[in-house]
Amino acid sequence: MDNTQITVTSPLLPELDELDAYLQDIWSRKWITNNGHYHKELEAALCEYLKVPYISLFTNGTLPLITALQALRITGEVITTPFSFVATTHSIWWNGIKPVFVDIDPSNCGINPDCIEAAITPRTTAIMPVHCYGKPCDTKRIQEIADKYGLKVIYDAAHAFGVEVDGRGILNEGDMSTLSFHATKVYNTIEGGALVMHDEKTKQRIDYLKNFGFAGETTVVAPGINGKMDEVRSAVGLINLKHVDDAIEARHKVAITYREGLRDIPGITYFEDMPGVRHNYSYFPIFVDAEQYGMTRDELYEKLKSRNIYGRRYFYPLISEFSTYRGLESATRENLPVAHRIAEQVICLPMHHELGAEDVERVIDAIRR
Repeated sequence: MDNTQITVTSPLLPELDELDAYLQDIWSRKWITNNGHYHKELEAALCEYLKVPYISLFTNGTLPLITALQALRITGEVITTPFSFVATTHSIWWNGIKPVFVDIDPSNCGINPDCIEAAITPRTTAIMPVHCYGKPCDTKRIQEIADKYGLKVIYDAAHAFGVEVDGRGILNEGDMSTLSFHATKVYNTIEGGALVMHDEKTKQRIDYLKNFGFAGETTVVAPGINGKMDEVRSAVGLINLKHVDDAIEARHKVAITYREGLRDIPGITYFEDMPGVRHNYSYFPIFVDAEQYGMTRDELYEKLKSRNIYGRRYFYPLISEFSTYRGLESATRENLPVAHRIAEQVICLPMHHELGAEDVERVIDAIRR
């Protein structure tokens, strides 16, 4: 048995000599944080790459979620998905807002628009969907519902860097979209995040909120927080932006190989590419039907680990199963049957731009066995 470990992700990191040139320039400028030279340069570069009008950088991917809710003055209840990383729902809770879970669409693991209207109450003020695995939600139907009931829409697009639908950046949908630049993502600044908005006035408000509310040296206009990205991580972001397309293409080749190798295995399913969508191949989830495959998802997960293949049961358990949220009326299993089924079937296979053909074949062979 090959003892080499194969893990879910490998970060996109800059070459040291390339980073060194940026670091020397940062030291010479003597400005290492608080809207510095490379911070401004990265915001401009990301706007161009992502095809969005305005973006504000943050020190991680959770603070943009918290700040978006603050900036839009969301209160009462927010309809969201239980099938996500906990930061999605935590951001709602931290703002003193009640999360309301609805079921997901098995075709993309995003929030199911058919379930949204039944969850709307007089206290509902917003919808927070997630572009899970970088698969776009049904943004058109979600926006129609939001417009009908006067609700805001904030997309958690942590997985959706560079994703486009018919040539339009997915981050232009809704009132705001948030990104994570954590080291496990397709594009990273080691740790970081961003908030995308559609107008300059909102951009200015966000920039105030992420810098303690300062609008000048002696003027504070809002009860803000400290969410600023520093110059070093901004430099890492600029370097990685030069290489992200190559990383996405390498991931695409891995996805093609996985699909070809797993296509005829009974009980193993996965996503195909969506028509008209530019995917970023951030994850490669498979779904295990125990009855057809002959073992449960957890059994396969453990057998892969025994072969030093480290996938991830992503997302398991559901957010609605955690102690903080399981007491909510919307958290019952009966309300979320599809989300529970998917959470009990999913394994995200190793997927990153440095994954070699031999390693991919070893993963496929292990699943076939």
